[in-house]
Amino acid sequence: MAARPGLDRPVAGDPRGAGELPPLAARRGARMSGGDRLAAVERARAALQDASRGEALARQRGRGKLTARERIAGLLDPGSFRETGGFALAEAEGAGPPPQPADGVVTGTGRIEGRAVAVLAQDFSVAGGSIGRIGTAKTVHAVETAIARGLPLVMLLDGGGHRIQDGQDARSFAHASPLIRTLARASGWVPLVALMLGPGFAAPTNFAGFSDLVVMVRGLSTMGMAGPALVKAATGEALDQEALGGAALQAGAQGLADLAVETEAEALALARRFLGYLPANARAAPPHAPCDDPAERREEALLTLVPEDRRKGFDVREAIAGIADRGSVLELKPRHAANMVTALARLDGRPVGILANQSLRLGGIIDAAAAEKGARFIAFCDAYGLPLVSLIDVPGFLIGSAAERSRLGRRSAKLPFEWAHATVPRISVVLRKGYGLGYIAMAGGRSMEADAAFAWPSAEICAMSIEGSVDIAHRREVEAAPDPAAHRQALIEGIRARTGALRAAEGFGLDDVIDPRDTRARIIEVLRQCETRRHGGLPPKKRAIPPI
Repeated sequence: MAARPGLDRPVAGDPRGAGELPPLAARRGARMSGGDRLAAVERARAALQDASRGEALARQRGRGKLTARERIAGLLDPGSFRETGGFALAEAEGAGPPPQPADGVVTGTGRIEGRAVAVLAQDFSVAGGSIGRIGTAKTVHAVETAIARGLPLVMLLDGGGHRIQDGQDARSFAHASPLIRTLARASGWVPLVALMLGPGFAAPTNFAGFSDLVVMVRGLSTMGMAGPALVKAATGEALDQEALGGAALQAGAQGLADLAVETEAEALALARRFLGYLPANARAAPPHAPCDDPAERREEALLTLVPEDRRKGFDVREAIAGIADRGSVLELKPRHAANMVTALARLDGRPVGILANQSLRLGGIIDAAAAEKGARFIAFCDAYGLPLVSLIDVPGFLIGSAAERSRLGRRSAKLPFEWAHATVPRISVVLRKGYGLGYIAMAGGRSMEADAAFAWPSAEICAMSIEGSVDIAHRREVEAAPDPAAHRQALIEGIRARTGALRAAEGFGLDDVIDPRDTRARIIEVLRQCETRRHGGLPPKKRAIPPI
């Protein structure tokens, strides 16, 4: 059995010197007083703290990184951390590695803004943050604690996956860890946050895949299925860590990370802020924040936000900011699939999720990445009881060979699939374009049983692009006209006159056409009247089969 700090070997810095406690073997027959036993425990505990691990932690700080315990202290309310398994050590086999403090992972519970959370932090100063057998057991226990107590789980990840020395023996590895299964069970029950604070190839990336928020630190964090050394050995590719899985890639094109920040302190603050929108678990109510922003506030800029020229884009984030409580908007995945904006916000102090088409990117069209981004966001909000607001300005789904190569035919179905299964209140507002299947996939009109379906006077709702419909359905008529261009334009204007907001309301496809400045007040009014959940309505199936 490996030696235990403070019990089997002297502890550096102990004022009584190196010889105050004989080895365990020499003390087997000796009786220790209660005070001596307690003192031994406290010396062992002190040996785990940063002050007793100066040399190892100096190397960690030399990399520009906080220690595992410093990260926990920065995340949690002061003095609230209660460690679990701090004295755990891996069993040395033969001439195995020296004892690893806490086996490289610090776990326990604490509070954020007074609310209880579970936390685990990989310790890169111990075997590069790799996960050994005892460390794996502690990690599983942390997830199980979050599940059993209904607590959010924050994972501070900084390590290289499974500890190779512990895994290359079928006698032990064949059992396999239940960690992935346990994380899967936690998903949708308790909020899961993964802060990538160093190299996170392999297992930490898998953990991030289950998480509701993934944050990376630029220049510090990496993610991917395997690191550069293993990739080169297996495939011959020579890539550095940044090119293989840095923040620019994973928080951008790949979309595995939700946000990238400059410092660890920012990442810790984001975790705290994010959890402030969410309940502790799926059966608890989302927390309402004090709000001094009047529900009836009218944002004058919304009246002229949509350009008169329909070919021009506008920043839909200005609409979100004008509708939400001031300072409450937290956009997720802003650099990934930017044609679909997903953001947490508050309305009258109540947390909500907002989806919006962004015309500044691809005209707001929905491609495969945008469909999946929106679908996951809907599932996340529905899991934790956050009402959904859809701001619609969509010309439809992407078409063409690129769309077909992306398997958009199946991937596009994820978006309406999640709307159809959502149980939280839903409100749609057509700002401008509401075309075709894109309109339905954004919960427009009566398609997804929205609790309220509104439109601004600038709305234009129809089955497809007006110009495209003329070119397809009236091609021969236009070609035969004395002035084809003039006749085409006349047809376009005639159709456009039948696609406006008032026409949509006449057919009762909408509840109301509203003044853009009243959008905030109207949404809040509906949310105050709605139940938090809808119950029933689905056939008696065992589960849905997602279109993936």
